[in-house]
Amino acid sequence: MKGLIHSQESFGTVDGPGIRYVVFMQGCPMRCLYCHNPDTWKIGTGQEITPEEILEEYNKNSSFYEKGGITVTGGEPLLQIDFLIDLFRKASAEGIHTCIDTSGVTYDPQNVLYTKKLDELMNYTDLCMLDIKHIDSEKHKNLTGWDNKNILLFAKYLESKKIPLWVRHIIIKGITDDPKDLRDLGRFIGTLKNLRALDVLPYHTMGVGKYKELGIPYPLEGISALPKQDAINAKKIILEGIQEIRS
Repeated sequence: MKGLIHSQESFGTVDGPGIRYVVFMQGCPMRCLYCHNPDTWKIGTGQEITPEEILEEYNKNSSFYEKGGITVTGGEPLLQIDFLIDLFRKASAEGIHTCIDTSGVTYDPQNVLYTKKLDELMNYTDLCMLDIKHIDSEKHKNLTGWDNKNILLFAKYLESKKIPLWVRHIIIKGITDDPKDLRDLGRFIGTLKNLRALDVLPYHTMGVGKYKELGIPYPLEGISALPKQDAINAKKIILEGIQEIRS
């Protein structure tokens, strides 16, 4: 089994618990306006790699990952679900903690074959980090090119499988910072019994240079990076929504 990756990082500290070996999978169907990795979009390209090669690199520094593990991110890792099943099965057999960082966009409850594969993958998955771009479906579509119906269903699917869940949400001024939307997001994730963490991150402009290199117009040109305090304030509102639904 071979996968197509964009790159690998041997010392990830923001991609799950502990120090992580991070594999950036190639290919993504979404076109998020704030994406800072447009070079991962194209499907069917990238560096070929096997699970054995990833585990070999991981084991070279396994002592560093004692409280960490392997995280697959992207791009969208669930586009290459067969590869993930093979990688996570072998990683789990070695006692390695496994994490998927995903947008959930590939989930389709009507696709029986894909759901069967997803069920198998969950047998070897210790954590899922789900990036919920927007709670409002129409605004989600404007932001990413896709509505969020199946993404929210994916969150409920993870709950049914009892997979620990970390939710991520990016705050962009004028786009994802509406207090009502933030509170609604809290009300939704507050229903999830598997929710373990919430990361609310400020929008940054570190990907602008990549767009220039690729000759692609930057969609959010002119929007400044968000002060950290604004993200902290937004998180408080989301937590209020969680508390409201749980009280």
